[in-house]
Amino acid sequence: MIPRYLPMLAKDATKPFSGKDWIFEIKWDGFRAIAYVGSDLSLRSRNGKELRHNFPELEELKQLAQNVVIDGEIVVVKQGKADFQALQERAKQSSSQFIQAQTVRSPATYVVFDILEKDGVSLVDLPLTERKKELADSVREGKHVVLSDFVEGKGEDYYRIALERGIEGIVAKKKDSKYEPGVRNSAWLKIKKLRSCDCVIFGYTKGTGARANSFGALILGLYGKEGNPVHVGKVGTGFSDETLKDLSSRFEKLKTQISPFKGEITGSVIWLKPSLVCEVLYQLVTTDGKLRMPRYQGLRADKSPSECTIDQLYPEGLEEYQKKRDFQMTTEPAGAVKANKERVFVVQEHHARRLHYDLRLESGGVLKSWAVPKGMPESPDQKRFAVQTEDHPIDYASFEGTIPEGQYGAGTVKIWDKGTFDIKTWNENMIEFIPKGKKLWGRYVLVPLKKAGPKNWLLLKAKE
Repeated sequence: MIPRYLPMLAKDATKPFSGKDWIFEIKWDGFRAIAYVGSDLSLRSRNGKELRHNFPELEELKQLAQNVVIDGEIVVVKQGKADFQALQERAKQSSSQFIQAQTVRSPATYVVFDILEKDGVSLVDLPLTERKKELADSVREGKHVVLSDFVEGKGEDYYRIALERGIEGIVAKKKDSKYEPGVRNSAWLKIKKLRSCDCVIFGYTKGTGARANSFGALILGLYGKEGNPVHVGKVGTGFSDETLKDLSSRFEKLKTQISPFKGEITGSVIWLKPSLVCEVLYQLVTTDGKLRMPRYQGLRADKSPSECTIDQLYPEGLEEYQKKRDFQMTTEPAGAVKANKERVFVVQEHHARRLHYDLRLESGGVLKSWAVPKGMPESPDQKRFAVQTEDHPIDYASFEGTIPEGQYGAGTVKIWDKGTFDIKTWNENMIEFIPKGKKLWGRYVLVPLKKAGPKNWLLLKAKE
């Protein structure tokens, strides 16, 4: 059986939810692995590394299933929770004697949650609920192999119980979702108390005091849409003495004189070749695209640097905005999907290739946006053509500045008016809102010009 599948990936969700069209499973903190079970066994990590030799106890899969390809997570469970550090220790060992001892001291469990193939027939196009039935019929549980349990519909209750038990979160999956190898799809959503990101270690700052013999903080980066490294901050917490020693030893072979980032990073930095990947927990992404309150979790030997892309930081809703901008060049906010207590609006005067005005209204955690070439109507007899553009982050409501040449929308942006607003109507046929700004007042209406195309709208001020 030839290894050929990449794992389907989940996007981040901003909060727990419930829904009859979804199932909910535990989010295990382990190594993702696809198992090819035939006369032989192969356990492949996300980057294609063979894991079978480090976890020999999982050979029992050959007695529990035959001629299947299954997807799951390898974990080491201690006191009812996944211990990622213990799992890491096992993954980096090469001594067969040590590995054998660890199968007793820190035994691994393979939690299986999907089936991709049976008897040579691909099952990826089946709905998830049918694949779950096929999985239950095809794989028996054993001492080191279990099938992932799940609940239907009640995601909020399941999430609360998971956190109470010290589990990092849950995964929501649409019941009718197909399995899309290698795709990060919104049909699968990760819901965690803290967000996590797998980052490339591009360098480190020199340590002082108790860390004089190791390092102060790691310089973190992700790869942008064009494959360019993007600096996302530093992490200086979460390290044990053993981890500091281990990382410092690894760094010796990776030192380089080449800085990967545009612009300068302050402080004394030792740059490294981009070979190591680490998981970092963080609270949110700041307006300049940096991780807020990051904490080091551990190295990810199962991931390659090329997998660590910038889209990990931005939930669904801002993809188009992110693709059009290089945040190493523009001072526009990278932002994230979020919401305010009161909905905000902004009208920005945009001196781009042609002067126009941008109207932005908060909805669903982003700013819905329209370009209005002739500006806002000031009386009911004025009608303005408006073109809907990509959603912008909420932080954009405060943005003023110059977007540099070569960047999307190059030119000067000034705030013409901003404030909060009330919604009277918001549906596919009409948006009626009442702005509370310094210049805008009264009722405004946006109406789609459906015959002219999905992005074309008419903006007018309604009669009082």
